[in-house]
Amino acid sequence: SAGNHAQGVAYSSQMLGIPCTIVMPKGAPLSKVLATRQYGAEVILEGSVFDDALSYALELKDRLGATFIHAFDDEAVIAGQGTVGLEILDQLPDADAIICPVGGGGLIAGVAMAVKERNPNISVYGVQTLACPSMKQSLVEQKPVMVQAAPTMADGIAVQKPGLRTFEIIKEYVDDIFCVDEMEIARTMLMVLERNKLLVEGSGASPLAALLYEKIKLREKKIAVVLSGGNVDVNFISRIIERGLVESGRFAHFTVTLKDKPGELEKVLSLATELDANIQFVNLQHVGKHIYPGYAQLEISVETKNHDHIDQLYKVLKDRGFIVKMED
Repeated sequence: SAGNHAQGVAYSSQMLGIPCTIVMPKGAPLSKVLATRQYGAEVILEGSVFDDALSYALELKDRLGATFIHAFDDEAVIAGQGTVGLEILDQLPDADAIICPVGGGGLIAGVAMAVKERNPNISVYGVQTLACPSMKQSLVEQKPVMVQAAPTMADGIAVQKPGLRTFEIIKEYVDDIFCVDEMEIARTMLMVLERNKLLVEGSGASPLAALLYEKIKLREKKIAVVLSGGNVDVNFISRIIERGLVESGRFAHFTVTLKDKPGELEKVLSLATELDANIQFVNLQHVGKHIYPGYAQLEISVETKNHDHIDQLYKVLKDRGFIVKMED
């Protein structure tokens, strides 16, 4: 498991008094690992991605003679997750569409089947990250295929190859699958945290990101978005906030090359202040590999209003003769 399924299995095993071993990838968020262990499960970290952990878990099952509970490609798991769709219909019976995150496909397969069997007029859409669009590509090729996964903050849906059962259900019941990028996920996580006071992990934020960035065009429709997953490491929250601020144009990093003489630093800081940029960090280097004699290099981080404000600050500094580089 990438972490969410792990906690469900660990909790159920604890309630039933059954020994439980969970295999998770080494890059799984610490919050997911700790929560799983707190439910009494033994956690083994193996492989860099979910699919590596899955392969090891299947080998371990054979060695131990244990029962294996698949994270998504299991009829009982799919049916259980389908209750999410039924709850949505109970609370919003006139919904026009439901949007779910998609990794291996267990959640959306269950939701789509449950919803469509009750009301076939409701649309069900899935969302993946561009860093690992395995289900999207599988539908294109008409069979489950393996894709290479790039690093992503949506670790919960970074599954390189979807399940066979989930693929067949999704092919029949899901209307379409869309993809979002890391920038869109980061901005959405920040927006949900700031406006709704909800901490949603990257995989859970992806369906809303698809809606906000109009990958799925459903204006003036009643839509239910499944924000599945809120496991974010505490020490990662500040980076999410900073990345979200950068992506939305509310925070910027500049490297400014200036003459190494009195008054030059003050000029840069004064220009930033005059343009209502709130200075957060300043570091002036006089010696370095790319710093020539007679010059200094200034690293400066500022709070800004939007991307236009950042462009304005960049242009003013350049027009005043400074060599400016905007950092990602």
